Amino acid sequence: MQLFMWILLVVLIVIVGLACTIYFSARYFFRLTILRKPTATLENNINANTNWEQHLDFINERKEWLLQQKTEDVFVKSDDGLKLHATLLRSNSKKNCVICFHGYTSKGLNDYGSISKFYIEQGFNILIVDERAHGDSEGTYIGFGVLDRYDVVKWIEYAIKLFGNDVNIMLHGDSMGATTVLLASGLNLPKNVKAIVADCGFTSAYDVFSHILKRDYHIPKFPIMNVTEVMTRKKAGYGYNDASTLDAVASTDIPILFVHGDKDDFVPTWMSQKNYEACKSEKELLIVKGADHAESYYTDTPAFENAVKKMIEKYFKEDKK
Repeated sequence: MQLFMWILLVVLIVIVGLACTIYFSARYFFRLTILRKPTATLENNINANTNWEQHLDFINERKEWLLQQKTEDVFVKSDDGLKLHATLLRSNSKKNCVICFHGYTSKGLNDYGSISKFYIEQGFNILIVDERAHGDSEGTYIGFGVLDRYDVVKWIEYAIKLFGNDVNIMLHGDSMGATTVLLASGLNLPKNVKAIVADCGFTSAYDVFSHILKRDYHIPKFPIMNVTEVMTRKKAGYGYNDASTLDAVASTDIPILFVHGDKDDFVPTWMSQKNYEACKSEKELLIVKGADHAESYYTDTPAFENAVKKMIEKYFKEDKK
């Protein structure tokens, strides 16, 4: 009997130890991924594998161009009361507008400082959004597209109000921003939205978190993911499987250009390939050789711009100036 009690005590200690380990590991992962972070720079971006130094001349040249442009700070309110910020660059046209959504821990001007010049040259006004809990937008919890997809609707409504009911809109997102616009494509968006560019988007928050757990921590997704999701649902108001880009693009009629680098191991290339395969609207897939995460525009600028130009010629032809 005494031996049995000792065995039982050891088992209970092990169980309590495992439960504590799981809880505190999940809490650490929640705080690491969901809570608002300081804005990442090229040097401290969470995806350290992308070699940004090789692109600095191009980035700095475009940054200098952007600093010379007249910009405006504009704001909308989210459905849950957050004040959301964007930077507006006006072109000479009132017919076309691109709304841009950045990646995880970044902000709008970081991710779209380079490609802005291209869009202005194509006759597009540009709304460069700071997503919730990023940049100059309010928010404590990062939405990973699940929450942000509804913010996309607010920015679309803002663009229509600003430029008129006949404005044609393109949505452009990279990484988390790509997932955001892909998830938004499954909503009942206004017909003003003519096309979407999705650069290195993931299929769901659950999929990308599971991948990072395996890649960076070498641990299985169960049960850490399950406990972390409970925390996220309680604090941030959503679950990791509440929305899937696969379901969204299977129900949209908006044309989509999918872009991904074949060296991306932060958001694996197969995620864009699966999104492309699931998409039921008109679509194109550009896989950029040698490009790491969010690097496709810099690795092969002509290929990226030509792919976007094809969309503009096809879906914005009458209004391009």
